[in-house]
Amino acid sequence: MKQIHLSSSILSSAAILLAGLLAASTQADEPERVLLVGKDLSAWRVPTGQWTIAGEARMDPANSKRIVTQPGSGGAVNGPTGRTCNLLARREHGDIEAHIEFMVPKGSNSGVYFQGRYEVQILDSWGVDKPGYGDCGGIYRRYDEKKRKGFEGRPPRVNASRRPGQWQSFDVVFRAPRFDAAGKKVANAKFVKVVHNGIVVHRDVELTGPTRAATFSDEKPTGPLMLQGDHGPVAYRTIRLRPLSSRE
Repeated sequence: MKQIHLSSSILSSAAILLAGLLAASTQADEPERVLLVGKDLSAWRVPTGQWTIAGEARMDPANSKRIVTQPGSGGAVNGPTGRTCNLLARREHGDIEAHIEFMVPKGSNSGVYFQGRYEVQILDSWGVDKPGYGDCGGIYRRYDEKKRKGFEGRPPRVNASRRPGQWQSFDVVFRAPRFDAAGKKVANAKFVKVVHNGIVVHRDVELTGPTRAATFSDEKPTGPLMLQGDHGPVAYRTIRLRPLSSRE
């Protein structure tokens, strides 16, 4: 039988072609990434209140409790007073991986609600020795209206907060609640992982229901991301969501 010898250049070209095909296949199979802050507020439901798009946001050097902005795009700020409506995304999500960048001035407060129901707290918690559920990175507690009592809040493992006025980030893996064919819940929602400024502050925290001040009191397979806008000045910039399959 005649032997065929392939030159190294042919083998190299074949390897490059194969790598390209594999990369294209991986990109085709990867779920769509959703960016929620851009040139306008079109990714969010109306009303959007006093939320505005800005090119730059920073703590006001003349008033550490305020935010000043510059024209442009890529950031969202909750108005001049920090007291406006919450923002709800138009698209709903189930299981997701989220990257969220935010900034609060001195003493300010906000929160990110997954599915509009389950809050990871945002607060100026710089210098707090023993953070609670209400500090930055905490999973806010639920509330019993009849007993007028809160329960199930979870503080972050450590305080990873930066100084007020500095940009911070959350990287979150969220698992939506599960329901059977009859609509009965068979598994709780879960924060699989919450990373605050590169530090893991939660792992595998289940939520038996919506946290306090949620938009919705029920639970569903999907829901919109919500940014709290009525508790003080806050700025957001990159908000990137990657839907996850149930196998991830």
